[in-house]
Formats: sequence, C-alpha cells, structure tokens
Amino acid sequence: MLILKPNCECCDSDLPPDALDARSCTFECTFCADCAENHFNNVCPNCGGELLRRPIRPVKMLEKYPASSKRFVKDHGFCKPAERVQGNAR
Repeated sequence: MLILKPNCECCDSDLPPDALDARSCTFECTFCADCAENHFNNVCPNCGGELLRRPIRPVKMLEKYPASSKRFVKDHGFCKPAERVQGNAR
C-alpha cells in the first residue's frame, strides 16, 4: 500500500492525498508535477523509474489508512525547498 508522502522531495511543496499534481515512481519517490516534468523529464532522479500521476485514495479509505505525515526532501542539486525560497522555517 502506498504511504502517500505529503510533499515534493525536490521543492518541498505540499502534496495532500488528493493532489492531482503528485507524481511518484514504483519506489514511491514523490514529486510535484512541475519538478517531475521540468527538472526530471518524468524520470525519477533517485532510481531512474518513470514518474507517473500518483493515485488518489478514496476519503473513506484515508480514514482507515491515513497518508504519511513524514516529509521527505532530498538535495538534487538545483532543488529549492519552499522554506529556502520564501525564507520560511518549517
């Protein structure tokens, strides 16, 4: 079962469980559509797998199987997490 990571690993933007712009690979590396398309050409920079739209878990299933709250961020060289760009601390 997918853990549904809550953010883009590159820019750290929020990706709630119902986000239509969430992209992930088979290892569940997770990115926003902008980073996936514009930085990685829809190829996961971690494993080389294809980045596809992450499925949406139905609300009633989220109650029983909630999404992860643990944030994942990796430095891919050019990624600028939102708090660094905006000067906000998380």
